[in-house]
Amino acid sequence: MAKFFIGRESEEAEFKRLSNKSTASLIVCQGRRRIGKSTFFRHCAKGADLFLSFEGLAPRDKINKKAQLEAFATALNLQTKAPKLTLDSWPQAFDLLDSVLPTTGTIVILFDEISWMAIGDPDFPGYVKAAWDARFSQHPNLILVLCGSVSSWIEKNILKNTGFAGRPTWHLKLPPLALPACNQFWTGKAVSAAEKLKLLAVTGGVPRYLEELDPAQSAEQNVERLCFNSSGLLFNEFNLIFHDIFTKRADTCRDIMAVLTDGAKTLAEISSALGKNNSGGSLSAILEDLESAGFLHKDASFSPDTAKTMPRKVRYRIFDNYIRFYLKFIEPAAEQIKKGIYQMSPIETLQAWDTIMGLQFENLILSNLRLLIERINLGNVPVLNAGPYYQPATSKAPGSQIDLMLRTKSAVYVFEIKFRKSVGFSVMDEVREKVKRLNVDSSLSVRTGLIYQGELDPKIPEADYFDHIVRFEDLLK
Repeated sequence: MAKFFIGRESEEAEFKRLSNKSTASLIVCQGRRRIGKSTFFRHCAKGADLFLSFEGLAPRDKINKKAQLEAFATALNLQTKAPKLTLDSWPQAFDLLDSVLPTTGTIVILFDEISWMAIGDPDFPGYVKAAWDARFSQHPNLILVLCGSVSSWIEKNILKNTGFAGRPTWHLKLPPLALPACNQFWTGKAVSAAEKLKLLAVTGGVPRYLEELDPAQSAEQNVERLCFNSSGLLFNEFNLIFHDIFTKRADTCRDIMAVLTDGAKTLAEISSALGKNNSGGSLSAILEDLESAGFLHKDASFSPDTAKTMPRKVRYRIFDNYIRFYLKFIEPAAEQIKKGIYQMSPIETLQAWDTIMGLQFENLILSNLRLLIERINLGNVPVLNAGPYYQPATSKAPGSQIDLMLRTKSAVYVFEIKFRKSVGFSVMDEVREKVKRLNVDSSLSVRTGLIYQGELDPKIPEADYFDHIVRFEDLLK
């Protein structure tokens, strides 16, 4: 288990830049639960003269404005010399906070899970805005962080709220850790890339989950302990996440995710699978919330000739590896796990494991495009567009699906992403057919690539068909 802060170098550099300003900064931060938002700001604030943190109470029965104000007053009392008062309103709370702030030095204030702080008071965003304008922004070297995992609330009440227009200095969406940062959780341990991939297929780049991995245990032992044990962190995690973030809509959100476990789908396909129409854009709104929360990703194919996105060719895929693993493998066995009668089998023998593992592997690659671009020496070449490509079959042409397509000014890059025990010679024929169906304009070069995990047929490099062959292990470095 890692005992030190890992990754986030570029984000940390931006925070340091803001802290060196002579004027106050307002930061808005979004990200899924467990992604390390509060940990990141606590780490960055170590050099500040004063760091204050306030966290909203999670939604549950009898949690109201009074309870949130009491929690705020208690936190303020514990962290400063402010007296423990009974607060009646948020303007009073923010006035009290401002009264104890020093007039000099660097100050960092974190409002964590801000949507929970707002429970019971629809005017809460306006009070935050007023306090920022009249009080907090008047302190030089002050940074106020508005942070939360309920991204839809932040979008509506802060980012798209005209009252906050022009005020946020930095809007940060904290992503999963990049692969080299994930790799640091095994520093000093001789763990194979194949075993690391098994674990990343379950955890993704979520720091909180990676912290629980024990390098002294095999991948199977780690997965059994965390996922297939009634007291395991990842056995209970799903319901906590969805209830806390989506509350009354949690069941609908879960059903949408379940529909997508076996691969990406269009809005029409999701609607059909659920037996629900998109009247009034209700289904689209939930998909947007799931995307904003970091659980889904919306992939829009783009034209290989023009590099322009085709908004009508949109498919939604599960972006979060843990969510897919839970729905596919943990939830179906939940009752057995609770009764202590579940018998863990080797991971590779789980039903549809190879298919799911392929999807999880694709997720990891698509989440680390910058690493891949640098790995194939395009770091200084403008990439006009990138992402999965999907062309449904028509009466005139067969369909085509490309795992990853990159478009530069002069070339189209077609990448196949393969997870197999053995990656055979036939992969070249698959890619040849995909390139043929793509029918790229003759003014553009077409370059091919293979990103793989498994044992590669030695005839593949010898054939010299692929312009780029990238091992998963290469992206961990």
